[in-house]
Amino acid sequence: MIDFPLSHPYELGRLGHAGAKVEIAATPEECARIAAWAGVESVELFRAGIALRRLSSTHFVYEAALDCMLVQSCVVTLDPVPSRIERDFKRELVLSEAASHAAEPAAVDEDGREEIGSLRYDLAVPLLEELALAIDPYPRAPGVEFQPPADAADAPAPAFAVLKQLKPGS
Repeated sequence: MIDFPLSHPYELGRLGHAGAKVEIAATPEECARIAAWAGVESVELFRAGIALRRLSSTHFVYEAALDCMLVQSCVVTLDPVPSRIERDFKRELVLSEAASHAAEPAAVDEDGREEIGSLRYDLAVPLLEELALAIDPYPRAPGVEFQPPADAADAPAPAFAVLKQLKPGS
């Protein structure tokens, strides 16, 4: 089970047909935990607005607008690279008996449908999952280009090229 750095439990069973709006704003301490969890230098802002709707006693809609400002290290120069992540997304939450017995949380399918095993749902988890997907894995400072080392031409031959030379008949 993944240990998420932020939690905001919500009881979906108490949600009326009119729905609800929930605001989540991480404290500086929570931002520091999110940064460590996400593998970035810092998280300056992490907030979201969530709209919840009840379609039936076992079917809910979760719509969120995530706003996050973070700082990463440039993969070339290691200089700080600030970035802003803004994402709007939607998930359908469906209570499932099978999901309640699963050891791991159910995956979200391509249509945004997620099977949940309990009406007690952590509203922060989808936000953190979307953040993890949105973070640039290779951030670069503006105008920075990677230059291969000058002695790259003198590098040894790739291992498979050497092995090909050992093959009989080549």
